Amino acid sequence: MQKRLLDHIDFPSDLKLLNPDQLPQLAKELREFIIDIVATKEGHLGASLGVVELTIALHYVFNTPKDQLIWDVGHQAYGHKILTGRKDIFHTNRQHDGISGFPKRDESIYDTFGVGHSSTSISAALGMAIASQLKGEHRHHIAVIGDASIASGMAFEGLNHAGVTKANLLVILNDNAIGIDPSVGALKQYLTNVKKGKERQDNIFEALNFDYSGPIDGHDLPELISELERLKSVKGPKFLHVITTKGKGLKQAEDDQVKYHAPGKFDSVTGDLLPKSTIEQAPKFQDVFGHTIVELAKHNTSIVGITPAMPTGSSLKYMMEQIPERAFDVGIAEQHAVTLAAGMTTQGLTVFCNIYSTFLQRAYDQVIHDVALQNLPVIFCLDRSGLVGEDGATHHGIYDLAYLRCIPNMIIFAPRNEVELRNIMFTAQNGLEHPIAIRYPRGRGHTINWKQPFSEIEIGKGIQLKKGSTIAVLSVGSISHNVAEAIDMSKTNSMISHYDMRFVKPLDHKLLHHIFKTYKEIITIEDGVLIGGFGSSILEFASKNNYTVPVKTLGIPDTFIEHASIKQQHQSVKIDAENLSILFRSTALRQS
Repeated sequence: MQKRLLDHIDFPSDLKLLNPDQLPQLAKELREFIIDIVATKEGHLGASLGVVELTIALHYVFNTPKDQLIWDVGHQAYGHKILTGRKDIFHTNRQHDGISGFPKRDESIYDTFGVGHSSTSISAALGMAIASQLKGEHRHHIAVIGDASIASGMAFEGLNHAGVTKANLLVILNDNAIGIDPSVGALKQYLTNVKKGKERQDNIFEALNFDYSGPIDGHDLPELISELERLKSVKGPKFLHVITTKGKGLKQAEDDQVKYHAPGKFDSVTGDLLPKSTIEQAPKFQDVFGHTIVELAKHNTSIVGITPAMPTGSSLKYMMEQIPERAFDVGIAEQHAVTLAAGMTTQGLTVFCNIYSTFLQRAYDQVIHDVALQNLPVIFCLDRSGLVGEDGATHHGIYDLAYLRCIPNMIIFAPRNEVELRNIMFTAQNGLEHPIAIRYPRGRGHTINWKQPFSEIEIGKGIQLKKGSTIAVLSVGSISHNVAEAIDMSKTNSMISHYDMRFVKPLDHKLLHHIFKTYKEIITIEDGVLIGGFGSSILEFASKNNYTVPVKTLGIPDTFIEHASIKQQHQSVKIDAENLSILFRSTALRQS
């Protein structure tokens, strides 16, 4: 029986002891290791399988971590983690107190730059390379970036700057024609032509003063090693075009690259996804959005949908399938998505711009300058708001309430359930006078019978969900479910009133005056940061109106919340049902 090479590889120094002809066997073992772990623990699969040979070649040729390696986004860095001291703990990937699903500086010296959002690698690597020049250090700096990420504006900004430097920078384009969904845009077609040998005369990367080489087969280890060795001696900015197959080595992952980007649990031998529960479940909020926009668009021909590279994740895919001429995937380009939406809105279109909350942060200036300043009624649908679980700190959508609340003209609504999401979408498409941000969580809701007849929501109107005598609990969004459960658990029903404020902006001032005049204590709860968030808005209201009723604010404290399940994250900041019930019970005892 052939011994397993991977058992003896803990760091790149061990890898370098192998003969080149042993590396294909190591690549096979590394793929099997990744598949076996991800099959049961879940995570990002296809991207890491696609770069196994490239990962081995980079650590074999370069002297990491002295030579600095940056993985754009980080979806593809599992092999890198396994070869750099984390093989024995890789099974803890993305779990509470385990290693991160993305490269992280405080996790390993081999993770030279923390990533999680796309298109940052070239700028970061160039910054490191220039710093090395200034300090008189000789080291290599390598940025590995995908064909979807390199189409983003920030990547081009980095390329544009790097081309006029003499920095020791190597940009490796991992070209597999897909990000999470298939790549889009003119650059995709250009790269396709390059692969077919049609665009060698006018090479865009050579025009930017890079020493270009490729395309080469990213699964051919001898060719990769030979070319990387050659590039070590080339001065200045270099560009290597590598062709890979996302999901390489697992047939299902190669055949269905979208589904196997992060497939959930699957059979590691057959590759088949494990069957889902047959029990009827409430829908994912993203699917409620996706089906509802199609329903609305079939009756309202002015409706268009926009997403930056997330048609599957946002479920805009349903509109792209049924009404393709009015649904746009603009690639990893959040700034462009927002201003494109603004431009369309000036011409009378009703634009639903669907962006993950964490990614709207990348287009903040456009939200202020191009949308709100001009008071254009763009409808922002912010998916994955609140704590998002295993993706961790880079992906939480916890800042949106705070960073949007300070913008003039902005309406902010957080539906507590799927029916409310449908109704606010229906309301928004009927002609609002201001832009609106609708933020909703990752995952499933709790309403089986969600597809109910539409009804309009009054802007700025909160509602009472439960009546009590002494304490008012004010919540926004889906955290309302935790609150309702906690009230039942606390056995203080008669004392606690529960209000869904719905709108963080504008606040329901009439309702708030009633609340402050009626109750002895007020508790606010939000799945967002406390500083500047919903609770802050209630404190501001109290101060402005000289109310002295005690107000306790609950939400995300001033710290980054690491990866774990959403339930564990709620527990860590004490907004889960059990911790809330303890708080409600102690507050009720104090007031009784």
